[in-house]
Amino acid sequence: MATQSTEQRERREVRVTGMTCAACAAAVERALGAREGVYEASVNLATNSAKVEYDPDRISPREIDEAIEGAGYGVRTPSERVQLGIGGMTCVACAQSVEATLNRVSGVESASVNVSSERALIRFDPSRVQLEDLVAAVESTGYTVTSQSSRRTREDDEEERLAVHNRNVIVAWALTIPIILWMVPEMIWGIMWPTHLVHNIGVIILAVGVVFYPGWTTLRSALNAIRHGTANMDVLIFLGTTISLVTGPLSFVIGIANYAGVGGMIMAFHVTGRAIEARARGRASQAIKKLLELEAKTARVLVDGEEREIPIEELSPEDIMVVRPGEKIPTDGIVVYGSTSVDQSMATGESMPVRRDEGEEVIGSTMNLEGYIRVRATKVGDDTFLSQVVRLVEEAQGTRVPIQALADRITAVFVPAILVVASLTFLAWVLFPEPFHAAARWGAGFLPWIDPTLDRYTLALSAMVATLVIACPCALGLATPTALMVGSGKGAEHGILIRHGEAIQTMREVKAIVFDKTGTITRGTPEVTDAIPVDGTPEDELLRVAASAEAGSEHPLGQAIVREASRRHLEYEEIEGFAAVVGRGVRAQTETGTVLVGTPELLRENGIDRIDTLTERKEALEDMGRTVMLVASAGQLLGMIAVADTLKEDSVAALEELARQGFQLAMITGDNRRTAEAVAAEVGIHRVLAEVLPDGKVEALKQLQDEFGKVAMVGDGINDAPALAQADVGIAIGTGTDIAIESSDITLVAGDLSSVVAAINVSRATFRKIRQNLFWASIYNVVAIPVAIAGLLHPVIAEAAMALSSVSVVTNANLLHRVKIGFKRK
Repeated sequence: MATQSTEQRERREVRVTGMTCAACAAAVERALGAREGVYEASVNLATNSAKVEYDPDRISPREIDEAIEGAGYGVRTPSERVQLGIGGMTCVACAQSVEATLNRVSGVESASVNVSSERALIRFDPSRVQLEDLVAAVESTGYTVTSQSSRRTREDDEEERLAVHNRNVIVAWALTIPIILWMVPEMIWGIMWPTHLVHNIGVIILAVGVVFYPGWTTLRSALNAIRHGTANMDVLIFLGTTISLVTGPLSFVIGIANYAGVGGMIMAFHVTGRAIEARARGRASQAIKKLLELEAKTARVLVDGEEREIPIEELSPEDIMVVRPGEKIPTDGIVVYGSTSVDQSMATGESMPVRRDEGEEVIGSTMNLEGYIRVRATKVGDDTFLSQVVRLVEEAQGTRVPIQALADRITAVFVPAILVVASLTFLAWVLFPEPFHAAARWGAGFLPWIDPTLDRYTLALSAMVATLVIACPCALGLATPTALMVGSGKGAEHGILIRHGEAIQTMREVKAIVFDKTGTITRGTPEVTDAIPVDGTPEDELLRVAASAEAGSEHPLGQAIVREASRRHLEYEEIEGFAAVVGRGVRAQTETGTVLVGTPELLRENGIDRIDTLTERKEALEDMGRTVMLVASAGQLLGMIAVADTLKEDSVAALEELARQGFQLAMITGDNRRTAEAVAAEVGIHRVLAEVLPDGKVEALKQLQDEFGKVAMVGDGINDAPALAQADVGIAIGTGTDIAIESSDITLVAGDLSSVVAAINVSRATFRKIRQNLFWASIYNVVAIPVAIAGLLHPVIAEAAMALSSVSVVTNANLLHRVKIGFKRK
C-alpha cells in the first residue's frame, strides 16, 4: 500500500460482486491494499462495496478493477457504458483518431472504436464527464455522432448508408464508363475523338463529376483529417484523385499527359470498393441483427382477469403473461400455470426442445411449442437474457486480440509513411530517371498500360499516384475486427458468449483443461441409479417404501428417492412418526411398521439380519462412486437403493473429443477420492484432484499452470469464480437466464460439455481467420507498394487492387459463417 507522502488523492467507490462472507471481503481488501498507489481500501460486505483512496498518477481506475477481478470477484462500478454511432469513419486510421481523443477525455475509463461496426464503446464516470462531453470530443476530431439510439434505429441508419453507397456507385460508373469509352481509342490507336481539345475538356468535366459528387464523402473525410492534423486512408485517395485531376488543366499549359480520367476511374473503383465492403461488413454483424429480430414486439398480459395486448416496452416485472402454443415468450420469467415444451435454440444452440413446468424459468423470445402457459415476468427491457447477450457480443466485438497490437502500431503510422514514400517516389523518378525508365521499358514488354516514351514527369506522376492509392492500411486494420465480429456472433448463435477477444488467442495456446465435477461433468443433483430388491420384493415396492420414509427428509439423497418415486407415480404410505439418525439415515413409522433407510449399521442396530448378503454388490456400487442406502420395513430387509450425481448425457463424448484434439484433461472436486476417481474413470480423465476445498482450487490451478503452461478452467461461474479468474481462460457453464458473465472469459449458456468443444472450435476457427487476414493484408502491401514505386502499376489498376484487398479480408472473415463448430458423437 502506498505511503501518504503525496497530496494527489482521489476516492472511488466500486460495487463488488461474488462476495459471500467476511473472508471474501478481506481477500478483496488485501488485493487492493497490495497495489502500488492505493492509500486505503475498505470493503463492506453488507453493501457489497469497496471504497478506495488512491493516487491517480500511480494507479488507474481500471487497474483497481483488475485487482478485484484478480482476486476472483466481479466489479460493478458507478461508471456508465455508452455506445455511440460514429459517422464519417472510412478506415482504421479514422477509428484510431477518435479512440485516442476519447481516451484523453478526463473521466473516460476506456474507449474502444470499431471501424467495422462504426461504433464507439465508452466506459466513463458520470460524475466527471457527461455524455455531451463525449459527443463534443468525437466532433472535435471531425467526425459525427450519428446516434445514441435504439438498435432498431441503428439498423435503419445502416440501410440508409447502404442506399447512399449504392447510389454513389451508380452515379460514379454512369460518369466513368463514358470516360473509359473515350480513353480506349486514345490508348489503343492514339485517336482523340472528335478533337484533342474536346476530348480533354470532356474527360476533365466527367472526372470532376465523379470525384466531387459520389466521391464527396471521401474528400470531406480527408479534409477533416488534414484539418485535425491526422492522416487516414481517404487522404491517400484524395491526393491520388486530385493530383490526377490537376493534370487535366495543366496538360493545356505544359507538356504533361492528361490524367484527369484516371482520377475519375480511381474514385469510381474506390466508391465501388467501399460499397462492397460496407455490404460485407453488414453480413459480418448479422448475428446481432438475427438476435434482435427474435425480440417479441408485443405481450399478452392478464389485467383484472382479462387478457390485454400491450407493446413489449410497457411490460413490467411481475406482470402475468399469457402464452399460447406457437407464440414467442415475450420476456424472461417463471411459469406459474401450465407446462409446455420450449424451443431454446436461439439462446443455447440446443436443437431439442426442453420441458418447462410450473416454477421453472423460461427465456424471453424463445418459442412456446405445445401448451398454454402463464408466465410471471422477472426481467424486462435491458435486463433480459437476450439484451445481456446482445450487449456482451457488442462489447466483445469492441475488444482487441493481442495479435492485433502490431497491426495497430503499423496502421497508426502507415498513411504518413506512405505520403513520404510517394513523395520520394516522385522525386526519385524525376532526379534519377534511368533505373526507373529501364524498369518501364522492361515492363512495357508484357504490361500494355506502360508507355516508356512518356516524359519523366508524367511517369513520375503515374508512379506516385499508383503508390498513393495502392497502399491499404484498411485491409490490415480490418483483419482482426471483422473476424472477431463474425466469430463472436457465430458463438452467440450457439449459446457461446465470448467476453474478451483475448480469450480467442489464449485458447489456442491452452495445453490443459480442468473441469469442476459437480454441475459440470455431472448434473449437479443426485439421482437414483440402481434399485436392487431382495426376496422377490418388486422394485416399485422397494422405492415406494423408501420414498414414504424419505418424504419427511430434506437430505439431497433422500429427495432423489422421492423424485424417482414421483416420476413412477408411486403412492406413499402415510407417516405417523419420523426421525433422522445422524450419520446413519432415517427411521419412519407407517401403518405397516417401522421403515429404515440408511447404512448397514442403522439396520443392524434395529435387529435386521441377512445384511451381509448385499455386501459384495454394495461395495461394487460404491466403487463406481455411488452412495448406497439399505431399506427395511417391518423387520424385513427389502433391498438397497444406489444414488449418485449422474453424468450429463454428452460428458463422455465431449471429453473424448477434447482428448482427441490433444488437450490434457483434469478434474477438480471437493468430493472424496474414491467417488472422484470413479467418475473420472467413467469419463476417461486420468488426472484427478480430489478433496480440494473451494479456497484450494486457485492453488491447484497454479500448480497445473506450472506443469502444463496455459490452462483453461470449466466450472460454475458463481461458485468457481476465483478458480475461473486464476485460469488463463475461464469458461463458465450456466443454465437458464442466470449467466455469470463477470467471472469468466467465455460463458456457455447451455449446461453441457458439447458447448465447451464448440467454444474451442469457434475460438480456433476465428483465430485462424485473423491470422489469414493479417498475412494476406501484410503480403499485399509488402508486394504491391514496391511494384507501384517501380511504375509497373497503372493507377486505376492499383486502386482496384486496393479496393479488392479490403473486400477480400472482410469476405474471408465472413467465411466463418460456414464453419461447423460442433462434433460428431459416436
